[in-house]
Amino acid sequence: MALPGKAPPSTLDEFLEGLWRQNPVFVMVLGMCPALAVTVSAVNALAMGLATAFVLVSSALLVSLIRKMVPKEVRIATYIVIIATFVTVVDYLIAAISLELYEALGAFIQLIVVNCLILGRAEAHASKHPPLPAVTNALGMGLGFAIGLFALGSVREIFGAGKLFGVSLFGPDFQPWVVMVLPPGGFFVLGAWLLLFSWWRSRKVTRSPLPVGEG
Repeated sequence: MALPGKAPPSTLDEFLEGLWRQNPVFVMVLGMCPALAVTVSAVNALAMGLATAFVLVSSALLVSLIRKMVPKEVRIATYIVIIATFVTVVDYLIAAISLELYEALGAFIQLIVVNCLILGRAEAHASKHPPLPAVTNALGMGLGFAIGLFALGSVREIFGAGKLFGVSLFGPDFQPWVVMVLPPGGFFVLGAWLLLFSWWRSRKVTRSPLPVGEG
C-alpha cells in the first residue's frame, strides 16, 4: 500500500522487489529448511524453487481474487487451505514427471505448505492488492527464491561432485569436496553467499554519491 503523497510501486518495482531487493533467500533469509536440505544438486534446487514459485503465484492470484469475500476471522485458515491445495497439485505433478526427483525432494514438497514466504505474501500483499500486482509480486518472490536455491545447489554440486546438472566438469582426477553434499556444506555455501551479498550492498552504499549540500 502506497504512503500518502507517494506514487504506488510500478509493475517492474513489484517484480524486482522479490527478485533482487528483497530476495527471500539472501536478503530476508526465509525458507531455510528446503534451502539447506534439498540443495545438494542443481536439479533438486531448481525443482524445489520452481515448485514453490508455482504455489506462491497460484495462491497469490486466488487470494487476491477472493480477498473481499473472506471474513477476516478465518482469513489465515482460508489461505492455508488454498496453499495446501496447490501444494497437492505440485506433489502429484512431480511424482508423475519423475519418481527419482520426487524421492529426492521427499517430504519437503509437502512442507511447502508451511513455508512462511508463501503465507506471508498471501497475508501481507495478495490480500490487499488486485490480481495483477499480487501476481507480479509473487512471481518476483518465487523466481527470487528459485534463483537463491539454484545458487546454493549449483555451488554444492560443482564442488561436492564435480558436476553440474549431472555433467562432469573437471574430469576423473577431480577430488570432490564431500563436505559440500553433507549438511554442513549447506551452511558453508549459504554463509558465503550472504557474505558476498553483504559486501556488495555495503560497497554500493559506500560508492553512492552524497546528497547535495552534504560532504
